[in-house]
Amino acid sequence: MSLELAPTRADLDRLLERRPAPGRIAVVMTMGALHDGHASLVRAARAHAGPDGFVVVTVFVNPLQFGAGEDLERYPRTLETDLKTAAEAGADAVFAPSADEVYPGGAPQVTITAGPMGARLEGASRPGHFDGVLTVVAKLLHLTRADAAFFGQKDAQQLALVRRMARDLNFPAEIVGVPTVRADDGLALSSRNRYLSVPERRTALALSRALFAARDRLGAQQALRARAEYAPT
Repeated sequence: MSLELAPTRADLDRLLERRPAPGRIAVVMTMGALHDGHASLVRAARAHAGPDGFVVVTVFVNPLQFGAGEDLERYPRTLETDLKTAAEAGADAVFAPSADEVYPGGAPQVTITAGPMGARLEGASRPGHFDGVLTVVAKLLHLTRADAAFFGQKDAQQLALVRRMARDLNFPAEIVGVPTVRADDGLALSSRNRYLSVPERRTALALSRALFAARDRLGAQQALRARAEYAPT
């Protein structure tokens, strides 16, 4: 089965109704501008769903998760390339709706609140961001009828919140975290990396290098402690 594009909810419903086998449905939710990190999510979803399953990639730049002055209008939109990336990674369909399709009549009056977890770390500097994320994730879980949804561990706070939402609100879908994919220099892959200048990219690398250094130091300390505990007296 070749990749199919569903621009509307009705198109997606038709694809789901006539899929060739009644296997598990796996979804990978993205805002597009797909890269190798997204492809790893699709491959994980394909392996999880198996040959009889159905893998849907959603491509939707969700306005609810953007604050004032953020990059909603200039966020990269590369649907043609995204379709190729999704197909090569093993997706069966791409659901790429407009904002009017996802939020008919404008912004929804009823949304999901991220709670205390959503007001910390990234949420502290982006008020309401995770409310928007969870609202669209909930909608897309319903629309795709997913049995499992795959998210990158790079967005650790987002993954934790989606898991908490699924637990607290009894969503039946399994929420699966997939390891971070990094460039050769160690920077985690992100659609927004294209915004970085060469000096900014060098600055961004300081975080991953600090994390790796802390990991290595902790590992060395634990090894020394274990050796001391088992050393003959």
